Amino acid sequence: MGGGDYSVPVGKIVYTQFLNDRAGIEADVTITRLTELAYLVVTPSATRPADQVWLERHVGDFNVVITDVTAGEAVLAVMGPNSRALLEKVRSHSRITLIEEQIAVDLLMVKGTIPNWPGNKNERCVGAYVMVGEKVEAYRAKITVLCSGGVGKVYLYTTNPDIATGDGMAMAFRAGAELSNMEFVQFHPTCLYHPQEKNFLISEAVRGEGGILIDGNGVAFMEKYDKRKDLATRDTVARAIDKELKESGADCVYLDISHKEKSFLQERFPTIFNKCLSHGIDISEVPIPVVPAAHYMCGGVKTDDNGCTTIPGLIALGETASTGLHGGNRLASNSLLEAVVFAERASGYCEKLWPSIANASIPEVDSWKSGDARDLLEEILINHNWDAIRRVMWNYVGIVRSVKRLELAKVRMEAIFKEIDQHYHDYHITPNMIELRNIALISLLIIQSAQQRKESRGLHYLVDYTGTNEEIVQTVFTRKRNGQKWKIEPIKGEQ
Repeated sequence: MGGGDYSVPVGKIVYTQFLNDRAGIEADVTITRLTELAYLVVTPSATRPADQVWLERHVGDFNVVITDVTAGEAVLAVMGPNSRALLEKVRSHSRITLIEEQIAVDLLMVKGTIPNWPGNKNERCVGAYVMVGEKVEAYRAKITVLCSGGVGKVYLYTTNPDIATGDGMAMAFRAGAELSNMEFVQFHPTCLYHPQEKNFLISEAVRGEGGILIDGNGVAFMEKYDKRKDLATRDTVARAIDKELKESGADCVYLDISHKEKSFLQERFPTIFNKCLSHGIDISEVPIPVVPAAHYMCGGVKTDDNGCTTIPGLIALGETASTGLHGGNRLASNSLLEAVVFAERASGYCEKLWPSIANASIPEVDSWKSGDARDLLEEILINHNWDAIRRVMWNYVGIVRSVKRLELAKVRMEAIFKEIDQHYHDYHITPNMIELRNIALISLLIIQSAQQRKESRGLHYLVDYTGTNEEIVQTVFTRKRNGQKWKIEPIKGEQ
């Protein structure tokens, strides 16, 4: 099946290729031997479904179990002729420590500021509390960078992995940072609807090649919503599908590309073709069941042009940040450009600022205190609220919103948030509880940001206000302290 020698000691990694019967390369893979009988195969995300199908087809009569663990793993893919040298340099660098399989709980905040940092906060960030095993430890740092992805798991359907729970945004907000434009959540219009798939995208290129969206009766419907029909923009198509589903009560619509030749589909969309076929869907004969899914958060932790947040010592990058680059409606790979450009700018700013903070001391911080917390013996307390949040957000704060639904969502989410906050103080924390606490807070921020915007703009569509205001403002929120309690309050919007 492959060109490498896999009979290596446990823990060893082999870079190799899957080979076909003509000795041609089917896939570049990295294989780690986990145990005597178990291996971890890492393959590029773009080809992962096709590579898995190929593997399943070629295991022969051996008793082999293949499980997709993508959603539970974080992998840094570095490719090219110098990739191995780069990763080895990072891992062996005396001033770089790679810490894996751990989850941050909250940011470490102390009195003071950093000279020349934008804003005039009187508190600065000096690291984070991190859960290590069953203990929480304080990791101190002069500069802390949040790069923790988006918030897709707030919604019932999402293209995001399971770890996209808005952790960085939630931690920043609790620390006092400003968050902006949280109402702008992009929904991808066509995610595969299947009980065994959670986040498989059906590319918009399928519609570009002539795919037609139809309802359960086989009737095309996009002409009712846009003269461009199935070639309309993401937000338009997503809203159209959402309306069809709400009116019909159906679970999904269908994307029909079966009028194209099978050979064409196999060559043009090999990953989609093989993934659907693995679930018994031959897209050359039957339409693909699809549903819109939460895809990308355009808002986030507010930063300047260097990635600096409103908290001294705290930088936010990637989807965690709200740089203003995306506006109200993200364009495809702008996120990749944003990640590269702002990471470079943040690095340059830190280098410029370093002489003034290099010798600054990092004060000692309080150890994590559990108080009278006890073990949580019933996981249902987590699972029920997790499901409730995602359904409330999907049904009331999704693609198409109304003032009434937002009001109902706020009431329900405030009650859920209060219950979760009580659990957080009563029980020893777990990774599931940390993530639940974060999506509850993020949900409230999305709801209240949406309530502030009395217009329809970009990804925020409000049926009570379908027009767009002439004045362009940002929706900015921060935490307001009130004794030991705190509440979410809006800041005057900015141009």
